Amino acid sequence: MVFTKVKVQKAICISASNIVKNQKQSTSYCISTLIKEVLSKKNISCEMIDLREFALVPCNGCEGCCKNRRCSQDAEFNRIYEKVAGADYLFFTSPRGAPIPAKLSMLLEKLEKMSSLHKRKEPAGLSKSSDILAGIISYGDVECEVPKDHTSAVLQEKLLCNKAMVNDIIADALNRMNFRTVPYNSKWNTGIALPIGDDFEKKEQIYDQKLLEQEIRQYVEVIVQTSKSLYAIY
Repeated sequence: MVFTKVKVQKAICISASNIVKNQKQSTSYCISTLIKEVLSKKNISCEMIDLREFALVPCNGCEGCCKNRRCSQDAEFNRIYEKVAGADYLFFTSPRGAPIPAKLSMLLEKLEKMSSLHKRKEPAGLSKSSDILAGIISYGDVECEVPKDHTSAVLQEKLLCNKAMVNDIIADALNRMNFRTVPYNSKWNTGIALPIGDDFEKKEQIYDQKLLEQEIRQYVEVIVQTSKSLYAIY
């Protein structure tokens, strides 16, 4: 009898928050941990990459990557790049910044640069990026309180604003790299935005834990089912 070794799928979850204080209690870290937990139950290994732990530097146009197929100025980026290139799933958890956190912007810029090498027939490691499914989760900036009515028009408008400022921008960058950003539904075509506010007196973020977990579990399920459909087609 011949046994076929089943390929274990791998996911990378990038936590993009830049708040160093209480790092492991931060919203971004908690969301990433939940994603890892959900994937684990589906026998998908997940490694969390917290950008706060990486001293990334911006691209300066030196073109060193064209020769080395790696960034010649940023060993920290290369560490992340190697992991992304070997993933089946790529998740981003990001707060709304201006519009996205600086390190995430640097990471996407360099990933796109590496992807462009493949388009010029220079193998760079992301040649199969179209096979990598991406999920995007944004959060924040719904003022000091999270309304009890999560379907309220005011809250939905704020969340759609987060989608435009964070999800759509990340998805646009991923699209240029031929990643497949998985929609949550027809309205949320670039991932989900979670209603998370700030309690300025206590200096902490506030949210509905039950709602947060429900939304994330459902979105991860959509992404995994999308993967199964794609593999069935191929």
